[in-house]
Amino acid sequence: MTDPVIRRALISVSDKTGVVDFARALATHGIEILSTGGTAKALQAAGIAVKDIAEHTQFPEMMDGRLKTLHPRVHGGLLAVRGNAEHTTAAEAHGIAPIDLLVVNLYPFEATVAKRAPYEDCIENIDIGGPAMIRAAAKNHAAVTVVVDPEDYARVLAEVVKRGGATSLDLRKALAAKAYARTAAYDAAISGWFADELGERSPVWRAVGGKLAQPLRYGENPHQWAAFYVSGVGRPGVATVVQHQGKELSYNNLNDTDAAFELVAEFDAHASPAVAIIKHANPCGVALGASLVEAYTKALRCDATSAFGGIIALNGPIDAATAREITGIFTEVVIAPDASAEAKAIFAEKKNLRLLTTGGLPDPRGPGLTFRSLAGGFLVQSRDNAVVDDLELRVVTKRQPTPAELADLKFAFKVAKHVKSNAIVYVKDGATVGIGAGQMSRVDSARIAAWKSLEAAKAAGGTEPLAKGSVVASDAFFPFADGLLAAAEAGATAVIQPGGSMRDAEVIKAADEKGLAMVFTGVRHFRH
Repeated sequence: MTDPVIRRALISVSDKTGVVDFARALATHGIEILSTGGTAKALQAAGIAVKDIAEHTQFPEMMDGRLKTLHPRVHGGLLAVRGNAEHTTAAEAHGIAPIDLLVVNLYPFEATVAKRAPYEDCIENIDIGGPAMIRAAAKNHAAVTVVVDPEDYARVLAEVVKRGGATSLDLRKALAAKAYARTAAYDAAISGWFADELGERSPVWRAVGGKLAQPLRYGENPHQWAAFYVSGVGRPGVATVVQHQGKELSYNNLNDTDAAFELVAEFDAHASPAVAIIKHANPCGVALGASLVEAYTKALRCDATSAFGGIIALNGPIDAATAREITGIFTEVVIAPDASAEAKAIFAEKKNLRLLTTGGLPDPRGPGLTFRSLAGGFLVQSRDNAVVDDLELRVVTKRQPTPAELADLKFAFKVAKHVKSNAIVYVKDGATVGIGAGQMSRVDSARIAAWKSLEAAKAAGGTEPLAKGSVVASDAFFPFADGLLAAAEAGATAVIQPGGSMRDAEVIKAADEKGLAMVFTGVRHFRH
């Protein structure tokens, strides 16, 4: 079967990027152009001959534009099977002319929601005619070319030129697949918005959509394929970054960078500069400072060995002094809201370092969903947006924490939220001094964190563990007193934990016997 020549195109787009040049090129090949509303006006203003859709259907546009393309002369033109005698007879009997090319992109529903527009505005930006036409054209891709993305204009034109006004079946299949994916993602955005509006946490059907941001070289390991998709706008982070230099980001880079930036966003940049250093999605050093360079130096002290080849996240614009300090060791990625020209120039000397800026920090209290795949399905939960500053802390021991201890306890609990469970975090003077992550036993995490604090002290030329005189945070309750006793043995003087164990009384008694202050938060931060 020869590829059908395009004789008639229907163009109706919300995003008009490149559409005038595309339509002009189509017209030079003798293709009749049908159009609607604002698209028709834009093409006519550019001197391109356009037939209004109302003239084509012999039916007026009405109901504020809600009804214009939902007509048999549009859908029949898209759906009629070429060469089918019955379809041809019906089309001729009812004056239905074939439409061989459909160019449609949809009302900006996702962008409207991202702007937090009123409910009524969001409803009006739900496209009906567009998805209906796209699905019709995609179904009949044996004869109809469907374009939903301005990026595909050049591909279509190249084939029209090469094939004397036709497109290949391979291209039509690829564009049809893309069209169905676009309407699926669009409907996913709408259904997700409705669920949020209704406060429905577990709708019977849960759809998830996204747009390709970057095909990746491989996944967690070289034998796995991977890609990065973005789903929505509005939350600064890895989905909004500008990459200033360095090679392509990998799957692991993106995962670790996201973990780093979400952690550092826990700390208000207006209150204090903060730096987080991440390796394999776990922090190996986090600190506050009077400046970013001081915060970085304190964070690095916690575990300089693990920091090699890590990810560094900062909660403020990077200056030259901080950039110079960071380039002292090999670093995979640096991410921050911004960076000065001097800092960028310093980083530019390290060709393999990726510098990313986001334009802002994500809100740690912000809403959102997280997903995890399982065999045959996936888990959905709300983002862990509990912030210790908002919690009602309860002192459960005889001794109250000092103001300095309390500040460090809150800091430690913010970090523990971002450490793989079981998590133990020692903090002193606004900096982590020992982190235990991902152990099957909480007491093992406490001991590992203490050992790492000793190793850090040795690396700095000291002999006493950095954890001596520190405070300690646990992401979940101590099921027995042994974990707390291990922390006390390491030199911790105060503890913050959720509480809620059947043996809380036993743990509180052990804390009192050791002279520790202990605070319960009532909120757990498991991170698996």
